Amino acid sequence: MKSVFAIVLLVFFTFSAHAQTTEAPRLAPLLPNSEWSDLSQFLWKKRVLIIFSDGEGDPRFIEQMSRLEDRVKDLVERDVVLLTDTNPEAKSALREKFRPRGFTLVLLGKDGNIYLRKPLPWSGREISRSIDKMPLRREELRN
Repeated sequence: MKSVFAIVLLVFFTFSAHAQTTEAPRLAPLLPNSEWSDLSQFLWKKRVLIIFSDGEGDPRFIEQMSRLEDRVKDLVERDVVLLTDTNPEAKSALREKFRPRGFTLVLLGKDGNIYLRKPLPWSGREISRSIDKMPLRREELRN
């Protein structure tokens, strides 16, 4: 019985890992074109959406990425670039700056200010609406 359970788990994780790798191309328009080491390269050019989690297998991380796939076009239209950090042991510069605890979603405006910080996944629609309330976005729409 234990071996059957182990096989079922192995098959489940194999298919879920495969699903994640095949889904990634849908988010490609949101990913930065070059290596990013400093957020200043996005200043006044892009809005930065940062997703932190304790690993790629975190259910909240998987749900968030799935929710973003539904609204890629809307986020591209709003000049959003997506950065993810799923390795808390690496102590990246992003983790040092934003100090996330577990899953955290952070949205930075083009001016570099934090406009949104959430401990739960948000839909692409909710993120788009938050962006539309930003002063710079309103100015962009007027022009």
